[in-house]
Amino acid sequence: MEPVILIPIIFIGLVIIFTGLFTVKQQSAAVVQRFGKFQSIKPAGLQFKIPLIDQVAGRLSLKIQQLDVIVETKTKDDVFVKLKVSVQFRVLQEAIYDAFYKLQNPHDQITSYVFDVVRAEVPKLKLDFVFERKDDIAVAIMRELQEAMNDYGYGIVKALVTDIDPDMEVKNAMNRINAAEREKVAAEYEAEAERIRIVARAQAEAESKKLQGQGIADQRREIAKGLEESVEVLNQVGINSQEASALIVITQHYDTLQSLGEQTNSNLILLPNAPTAASDMLSQMVTSFTASQQIGEQMKLKQLETNKEKS
Repeated sequence: MEPVILIPIIFIGLVIIFTGLFTVKQQSAAVVQRFGKFQSIKPAGLQFKIPLIDQVAGRLSLKIQQLDVIVETKTKDDVFVKLKVSVQFRVLQEAIYDAFYKLQNPHDQITSYVFDVVRAEVPKLKLDFVFERKDDIAVAIMRELQEAMNDYGYGIVKALVTDIDPDMEVKNAMNRINAAEREKVAAEYEAEAERIRIVARAQAEAESKKLQGQGIADQRREIAKGLEESVEVLNQVGINSQEASALIVITQHYDTLQSLGEQTNSNLILLPNAPTAASDMLSQMVTSFTASQQIGEQMKLKQLETNKEKS
């Protein structure tokens, strides 16, 4: 055979051979069919199929995939709520045949199971418990999916309830309840603080009154001692007790007037305040002291007479 004829034949042969070569990406698998019937599963790398006889029917990713499903359902206390469920799944390495041939659309299948589980579990719970037990709902979803999807060559890695969204009116009501509760607590703290301030002020005032009373008592005690000493001094120069007491009172009267006179803006007026008021006050005090002394002596005499009669 002439070389001119061999060249096209060789070229066509090489083209046919090269059409049988194909590559499979990492974390992927290719399903090869021969005349429409399953032939083999090719892993990652450079692979070969018989040209014109075998064909790549499809490829499956072996990576972990995620499907987000939003389910609207009703709680036990008749509150409509939307749950966002994230399902992470992958094709099982040992069950690539089942994943490719048994299930046409895994996303729809997983979505159906999620709807079924959520609408079976959430209506048993009140809204508050849905938030508290979302992990239990996720576990129920994962358990149901694992039992169902393993038969189709899919493994469930994780199921998560990532969002719980009640109706807007319900959320507003919950926010108002929370705000009212916090305002109540704040009011209780404010009332307690006010009570503490009132008690502290009362204790301080009581302590102040106590100290003020002690000061007044000490002041009067010292005044009494001073008066006693003044009377003793006046008695030593021949002035009796009544006259001494009257003289001391008059002296204090003039001291008061002098103190008032030193205040330029004072509006205090003493009544009576005539020039003869001091002498009149002195005579009245002496008379009253003398009368008091006489009454006291008469009472002592009567008491002595009464005691003698009794004896």
